[in-house]
Amino acid sequence: MKVKSRPEDFRVEELAEPRLDGGPFALYRLEKQSIGTPEAIDAICHAWRLRREAVGIGGLKDRHAVTTQFVSIESGPRRPLAQKSFSLAYLGQTSREFTSKDILANRFEIVLRDLATSAAEAIVRELPSVIADGVPNYFDDQRFGSVGESGDFIARPWCLGDYERTLWLAIAEANEHDRGDVRDEKRVFRERWGDWPACRHAAVRPVSRAAFERLCRQPSDFRGAFVRIPQPDRRMYLGAFQSAIWNRILAETIRRAVDEAELFEVEIARQRLPFYRALTPSTAAETLAQPLPLPSARERQELGPRAEFYDRVAAEFGLECRTLRVKYPRDSFFSRGSRAALFQPQSLSETVAQDELAERTGPGHRKITLRFDLPPGCYATVLIKRVTAS
Repeated sequence: MKVKSRPEDFRVEELAEPRLDGGPFALYRLEKQSIGTPEAIDAICHAWRLRREAVGIGGLKDRHAVTTQFVSIESGPRRPLAQKSFSLAYLGQTSREFTSKDILANRFEIVLRDLATSAAEAIVRELPSVIADGVPNYFDDQRFGSVGESGDFIARPWCLGDYERTLWLAIAEANEHDRGDVRDEKRVFRERWGDWPACRHAAVRPVSRAAFERLCRQPSDFRGAFVRIPQPDRRMYLGAFQSAIWNRILAETIRRAVDEAELFEVEIARQRLPFYRALTPSTAAETLAQPLPLPSARERQELGPRAEFYDRVAAEFGLECRTLRVKYPRDSFFSRGSRAALFQPQSLSETVAQDELAERTGPGHRKITLRFDLPPGCYATVLIKRVTAS
């Protein structure tokens, strides 16, 4: 089932209760539309001449939405800021940086448009089972924006110590999200790879310029060139790779636990992943109530009997759990901990009405407005895929 929505139809509000106690961090409310959180933070840093490390956020919010979230800036200006795609409202001073640990939940309001009456009724019928049995807690496509046309993860060769391949994927491989100037820049890199002065001349981004300046001085120092990429971006590469492996671990866990007749597949990040209509048999709920560790070398000792299972999934990428680590630089590493296998939306409600934006009115042009809260780190788009794909 395909549904239509506009950015204005997807609204996200970060719920938190930060303490304003007069500390050294300025706290703001960031409202944005049609721009990602990293791009908004870059614009704020440019406007106020800030170091990126001075800015604290709780999470990344979708560019294809109207979003509200909190931002802290160490010794930040005590004033608002407004640009075309975002506004920053000053709230007061707090004693510490705002992080993901401060988020209580995310509140969503999503409008699905141009639905036939039968499609709207089908979506509404799915909601009780979503509330009762939850939804697989997959990382969704937004997590994998750094993956280019080949589908190879930047962190995969990084774990193997192949820094040339790592650098090539990071700054030269075509990506569907590239702007026009970046797309042209990368095409030159691919055509002239190895001719470092030519690549340096073609570079339009500071990050690629810095990498090729390094290679112009030391032509085989791909490791030194790669670390010119900012640490937040390198952390994102590791997060995307770890998330893809975790998604496959959850997928295999669901296939083992749930009756095959209840399963259907949805595409996420070029993978066909299983969802379920109901958790049967009863043991499936017990199995999926247990959090799944995030795969990394640092967690291997905690896996116990699941270590072989994790190694088998990692082997699909030519790795083992013990090799899910990077030796350089020391500021980059895979996250530790576990992630819930399922999530259950809270305060879920729906409203079905005539779609006022449809080209023509009639019973075949309905809209559904869904409102719900999700725990931090859960993807509302996964819930939407669940209720529209089944």
